[in-house]
Amino acid sequence: MRVIILDSAKDVAQFAANTIIDTVNRKMRPTLGLATGSTPIEAYRAVIDAYKTNRVSFAQTVTFNLDEYIGIKEEHVQSYRYFMNQHLFNHIDIPLSNTFLPGAASLNEAQLHKNAHQYEEAIKKAGGIDLQLLGIGKNGHIGFNEPTSSLRSRTRIKSLSESTIEANKRLFKNGEYQPRLALTMGIETILESRQLLLLATGSTKANAVKDMVEGPLTAMCPASALQLHQDATIVIDSEAADKLVMKDYYLWCEQQRQDLE
Repeated sequence: MRVIILDSAKDVAQFAANTIIDTVNRKMRPTLGLATGSTPIEAYRAVIDAYKTNRVSFAQTVTFNLDEYIGIKEEHVQSYRYFMNQHLFNHIDIPLSNTFLPGAASLNEAQLHKNAHQYEEAIKKAGGIDLQLLGIGKNGHIGFNEPTSSLRSRTRIKSLSESTIEANKRLFKNGEYQPRLALTMGIETILESRQLLLLATGSTKANAVKDMVEGPLTAMCPASALQLHQDATIVIDSEAADKLVMKDYYLWCEQQRQDLE
């Protein structure tokens, strides 16, 4: 696990954008795994700027998002399809037919299970994910894999924790239906990506970052599963790194890596 500690959230976003751009430029038909939430927004803005200045094209890119709320339609302003269109897809040259999210609008359980299986098959048909972008919840979740999620889990229906629902409540109008369930890639699905890039910023993520990087491998911190991956990069700002016991060592290691390069 490579741990990169940068000065600011802006630096974290730019590092993520550069990694995405490099992946797309190196691959003939790149496949990206994408994430929603507040942390990736700045990275997507930097990606859009790179596209507008002709530094990257997404015409041959395929994307798969981590998750989607169950029970709201794609056009709903809080759907993750809407989020991705607004914050990335509508501003670059990617064909929308190449952008995939789990089909979660149905409230029929059998249909949702079918959609989850089809999502797994679509990822395989695309040749797997080259680069998977991740965030981390305050409780250590990745995607919507909440604490106690199986480390062997695949795309499936997942109940959101009360803390996750509370954290997302600000996004919904008072009295509006707020989903309690989601379709999410499983932890094993995520780990099958060839490269993982997890972003975390701010002091509220410091405990989760510490548990992920320095804690035991445990389903109680789903993000700790990244310890098992052969190419996982954790990019955090100084506030999110505040609780790391080995912080100075990670800074030292990164300096040695840069000197070698």
